[in-house]
Amino acid sequence: MIFMIVGIVGFQGDVQEHVKSLRRAGRSRKLQVRPIRRPEDIDGISGIVIPGGESTTIYKLLNTYGIYNLIKLECKTGLPVMGTCAGLILISKETGDPRVNGMGILNATVTRNAYGRQKESFMGEISVDSIGKMVVPFIRAPKIINADEDSIIGRYGNEPVILRKGNALGLTFHPELTDDLRIHEMFLDMVEGEGYTSTGE
Repeated sequence: MIFMIVGIVGFQGDVQEHVKSLRRAGRSRKLQVRPIRRPEDIDGISGIVIPGGESTTIYKLLNTYGIYNLIKLECKTGLPVMGTCAGLILISKETGDPRVNGMGILNATVTRNAYGRQKESFMGEISVDSIGKMVVPFIRAPKIINADEDSIIGRYGNEPVILRKGNALGLTFHPELTDDLRIHEMFLDMVEGEGYTSTGE
């Protein structure tokens, strides 16, 4: 059987929420979701999600377990990737934090916790190309300071909040904390469109 295997970096953050959203979004597809914590977990995956959480912690653990450079290489050579919140920081070129080296998958400059601390979290209505309007949570969210104009596919007011370029999708918010599956469906469409399929184990 041929199916997609989507990996989720599983150290910290909204891991289970992404698992549930992906499984729901992929219920009509042949989909397997796999946590990524070791180099061997990356073998055969069709796409990867780097979730929200604490970017400095996720970055440190990715390096500690020897998978930061492996993920960077795979994504640089075409593996579809979705980074949400902290995940966006990690796949951007400039993270705005000297403690975190960005992978440079997206040609973007971001700044972390730009909307304030946890108590300043809020729900905001965004507009997304080809999807329409969505109401999504911004939780200690980063801001996109600079990015290729043609990569911006979603905005909150005038501020870019979604970037899509080639095999990469980056979001400042948390789609996995809503019942709206359209972002996860978009990512699965990207994975299928790239033809990244794996044989069953």
